[in-house]
Amino acid sequence: MRKNVPKTIRYMTAVLLVGFMGISGWGQPVTVEQWGVFEASFAGPADGNPFADVELTAAFRQGDKTVTVSGFYDGDGIYRIRFSPPGVGEWTYTTQSNRPQLTGKTGTVKAVEPGRGNHGPVRVAHTFHFAYADGTPYRPVGTTCYAWIHQPMELQEQTLKTLAESPFNKIRFCVFPKWYAYNRSEPLLYPFEGTPPSRWDFTRFNPAFFRHLEKRIQQLGEMGIEADLILFHPYDEGHWGFDRMPKEADDRYLRYVVARLAAFRNVWWSLANEFDFMDEKTPEDWDRFFQIVQRCDPYEHLRSIHNGTVLYNHTKPWVTHASIQNGSAVEDFGRAVLYRDVYVKPIVFDEVKYEGNLPQRWGNLSAEEMVLRFWEGTIAGTYVGHGETYLDPKDEIWWAKGGVLRGQSPPRIAFLRKILEEGPSGGLEPIDKWQNYPFAGKRGEYYLGYFGRQSLSEWPFELYRAGLSEGMKFRTEVIDTWTMTITAVDGVFEVKKRDNYMFVDKAGRTVPLPGRPYMAVRIRRVE
Repeated sequence: MRKNVPKTIRYMTAVLLVGFMGISGWGQPVTVEQWGVFEASFAGPADGNPFADVELTAAFRQGDKTVTVSGFYDGDGIYRIRFSPPGVGEWTYTTQSNRPQLTGKTGTVKAVEPGRGNHGPVRVAHTFHFAYADGTPYRPVGTTCYAWIHQPMELQEQTLKTLAESPFNKIRFCVFPKWYAYNRSEPLLYPFEGTPPSRWDFTRFNPAFFRHLEKRIQQLGEMGIEADLILFHPYDEGHWGFDRMPKEADDRYLRYVVARLAAFRNVWWSLANEFDFMDEKTPEDWDRFFQIVQRCDPYEHLRSIHNGTVLYNHTKPWVTHASIQNGSAVEDFGRAVLYRDVYVKPIVFDEVKYEGNLPQRWGNLSAEEMVLRFWEGTIAGTYVGHGETYLDPKDEIWWAKGGVLRGQSPPRIAFLRKILEEGPSGGLEPIDKWQNYPFAGKRGEYYLGYFGRQSLSEWPFELYRAGLSEGMKFRTEVIDTWTMTITAVDGVFEVKKRDNYMFVDKAGRTVPLPGRPYMAVRIRRVE
C-alpha cells in the first residue's frame, strides 16, 4: 500500500518525527525531556516479513532502574526503538534481537527537566480522580470524533483548529476507519498492506498509516489534549474486515500499536468502543487484549473499555478507570455516583448521548441537556464526555468526522472546566451521597451545588455536618450555568448545628435564586 501514498505525506510525517524526537542510529548521546520521546533507528533486514519475523527490544537502564521497550519495523529496512524517560539523568540502552544486525546496539540518553506544558502522562489519583505524573491535577473534559484522522487532510486540519479553540483536553478516536451511518467513505490510508476494501495482509502493517496517526497524536499533545485511542470497534460490518481479524492478527496488531505509540505521553488505551457489539470476540478475548496492552506498555498508560448494552467488569486489575456509555445515569447525580461505589475507580461517562438533531434517539440532545449531564456527573464526583451530531449536507458531523462545532454546549462546558480548575486540587467528592443532597467538594472547605431542572427562588443555606464546627464562616456565589455568570451573595454565612446531620446559617439566612433552571451555588470557607 505504501507505494500508493503521496510523497508529500510520507515526507511530512518523516520530517515531523525527526523534529519531535531525538534520533540516534549510532548510539551517540541524545538529550530529551523527561516524559519526552527519544528514538533510535537502525538498519536491519528487509527480506522476508520483518513485521512478523524480526524481534527487537531495548533495555534502558539508570542505576537499579530498567525499562524494557519493544521495537518495531518502520519499512525500508529501518527499525526503531522509542523511549520516554520516566526520570531525569542519563539512561544507557542495549538492544536485543533474534537478528544479529540488530543485537548489541548501545547508546546513551540524557533526560533533562521537562519543559513548560510537559507534566508527564496522566495517572489515577486520589482513587476517583486523575493527575499528571508531576502531580498537577488533570480533570478530563473530553469529546468524541471517531474517524477524524481518516478524513481528507483539509477536514483534519479544520478539526485541529476547532480543538485548539475548544474546552476539550481529551478526545476519543478510532485507530481503524469507520463504516457507519453518515460515514461511508474510504480513508486515504489503511493500517495494513493489501488491496481495499477487504484484501489485506494482516501480517504486514502500513508504516505510512501509523506515521500519520503519530503526527496527529503529537499535534494533540502540543495542544494539551489527551489522545484516547479506540483500538477496536464494531463499525466495520465486514466492509474492511478489521473487526473480525483472526486471533493472531489481533494480538500482533496490539503489540505493534503499543510498540509504536506507548512513548507518547498523551496516549490512553481504550480497548474498544461498544465492545459487546463485536460478535466475533469473546469475553476471554477482551481479557487477553487488556493483558497484552498492559504487558507491552512499560509506561502503564491509562486503560479502559467502552460498553454498548453490557458492562465490562471494570473491577479487573488491568482496568485503570471505567469508561461508561449511559445517558440516563447522569440525568441525576444519585445514579451517577453508584458507579464509583461499585468500581472504586475513576468514572468517566464518555458517552451520554450527543447534542444534535439526528433522527436517532442517541443523537438529538438539546444543548441544555448536554450541559445538565456534565453538571450532574460533576456533582457525583465523576467525569462526563461531550459529543455533537448536527446534520450536515456533507455529512461532516463532529462525532464522526470532526470539522467544526455547531452546538451551544462547548462554551458552557468551558465555563464548567474553569470552575473545576478553581476547585480542590484533589477533585470533587460527593458531600452526602446517601441523601438527595446535590453537592460535591471538600467537606468543611469547598461546596459546589447544582439544582438541575428545578426553578428555585431561594435555597436554605444548609451544609452536611462532616468537617464542620460551629462558627465556621463561608462566602457564597450563585452560578447560572447557562448564561455563564457568577454572582456573589452579600455577606458571610456563619454556621451553627441544626440537628444531628446539618449545619445552617446562625441567622437563618437563605440564598436567593432567580427562579430559573440550571442554577448552581459555590460555597468557600473564609477565615
